[in-house]
Amino acid sequence: MLKEFKEFAMRGNVLDMGVGIILGAAFGRIVNSFVNDILMPPIGLIIGRVDFSSLFINLSGKSVTSLAEAKAAGAATINYGLFINNVIDFTIVAFAIFLLIRQINAIKRRSEKEPAAPPSTKDCPYCLLTVPLRASRCPHCTSELKAAT
Repeated sequence: MLKEFKEFAMRGNVLDMGVGIILGAAFGRIVNSFVNDILMPPIGLIIGRVDFSSLFINLSGKSVTSLAEAKAAGAATINYGLFINNVIDFTIVAFAIFLLIRQINAIKRRSEKEPAAPPSTKDCPYCLLTVPLRASRCPHCTSELKAAT
């Protein structure tokens, strides 16, 4: 059973998937840092010195002034500022993936449009084996072949 699992785990597609998940997680952290550390501070400054990550609705009767204070007090909150940050994270990741897939599809379309190379072989009409296109006699059955046009 261990041998079968090793064969399964070492298949190319499983390894590719593992690498993709690891790179995706790293890319997610980069985008999260970009949104929280670079994008949102200027947006918050433009809107009026608002830090989106600290926006919340206090559902408990306790009086709190910050999200950290609410969490420390165990107060129930709706953290809509964090939700806004996550929506922006998702949008950036989705757009980056869209651009990547778009480029891959463009490359595929270009490769499909490339003309196929002219054939260099033909089938012998007598023995049905492949012979060079310019051959005048089949090397397998020694039949005479029509000249290539």
